[in-house]
Amino acid sequence: MKKFLCIITVLCMALSLTACGERIPGKTDAAFVPSLDTGTSCSITVVGNYDNFEALETEFDRFNEFYPNVQLSYVKLDDYNNVLGTALESSDKPNIFFSYAWMIGNEKYASVSSHMEDLSDASLGLQLDCIRPGLINHDAQDRVLLVPVFSRTYGMLVNNDLFRKEGVSVPTTWAELLAVCETLRGKGYESPMMGYSLKSSSCFMNTVAYPMFAATLAANPDALALANNLDPAAGEYMRPALEAVEQLIRTGCIDLEACSTIEDNYSKVILRFFEGDVPMMICTGDTVSGTKKRESQSEAFTAAPFGYSFLPIPMTENGGYFIDSPSLEFSVNKDCENLDMTNEFMRFLITNKTLNEMASVKRLVTPTKDLSFDAVYAPFGQVPADRIISPEVLGVKDQLTVQIRVAAFRVGTGELSIDEAVAQYGTFE
Repeated sequence: MKKFLCIITVLCMALSLTACGERIPGKTDAAFVPSLDTGTSCSITVVGNYDNFEALETEFDRFNEFYPNVQLSYVKLDDYNNVLGTALESSDKPNIFFSYAWMIGNEKYASVSSHMEDLSDASLGLQLDCIRPGLINHDAQDRVLLVPVFSRTYGMLVNNDLFRKEGVSVPTTWAELLAVCETLRGKGYESPMMGYSLKSSSCFMNTVAYPMFAATLAANPDALALANNLDPAAGEYMRPALEAVEQLIRTGCIDLEACSTIEDNYSKVILRFFEGDVPMMICTGDTVSGTKKRESQSEAFTAAPFGYSFLPIPMTENGGYFIDSPSLEFSVNKDCENLDMTNEFMRFLITNKTLNEMASVKRLVTPTKDLSFDAVYAPFGQVPADRIISPEVLGVKDQLTVQIRVAAFRVGTGELSIDEAVAQYGTFE
């Protein structure tokens, strides 16, 4: 019997070791192995515009398990966008800094871009293959100057328990969405879909309209150029998105008066959803990031918790779109002190495991290919490739996003007709 148990134990260990050695595509989880002298003493500073960054500081502690004498710190810079260039050229240069795609090619941030290291350099050993390709932005010289740490998208929080209770299936197509809203209204739900509607910034109208507008532009390269140049002719490409917003309101899927009681697109949206009587709450992934923390802050949710998930809004008969955009990116200051150790920390940070851990702490969308690690975001991992749109890679500019955001808000609130909004493309501020 002892001999038999020994054999079984050895076999189990062998199987375990074999499994650990497997390399799954998109899951580059090989254990981090230090490549520098672990006794090195130096300092590394990360600067950004977050008030605090607990998720990153947790990784500082983990990195110190390998390099105990490296001092890592995060510092918030006030008026970040305006002072970053000066900070990068100061005597106390940061090693790593928050960066954004709109900085590249922007003359105002030329000095910032000039300090960015090419993170695609194979000698650095960063596991960029663990990140979804649509989030990796290459500049005109094919360099990767920014690497995503968190990502964002648009969709709707769904109260899964409520749908089960009412015997209704979560909609996956536009026709199903309209039918489900009608059914739920018949069951006494005043506004089957809700969202923030007080101001154009972060309004639910944009969350509905932007994915469809981006998809329309992705299918029409000439239209994208017109839209980025604020050519009035591009207004027609907003029409399908604006019609969708108007239809949701006109058919009673969304009650504007009920939505107007929600005072912001973060805490108030979450707490209203946690009341438990909202089947679908339209919001962004940035809003969803606050759900875990606020579960305990909601008396209603604490008393009657329910299962929920975040899904694409099914805007067409083929389903919804996954707008896959970076939320936060890091760049390395190539002119900083201790550059080798800075790159060593980045090599430690940019892995499937670490990025997922950080996203989990903040409950933001991970930039890795492993969307299933958080059940709330798992539905986005099931969106087919032809319905995933990466605006930064596509070439969508900020001025374009302002046009659809303001147009959708004004159409949704009845300030403009669709025809008027289409004709005014390029004039919205």
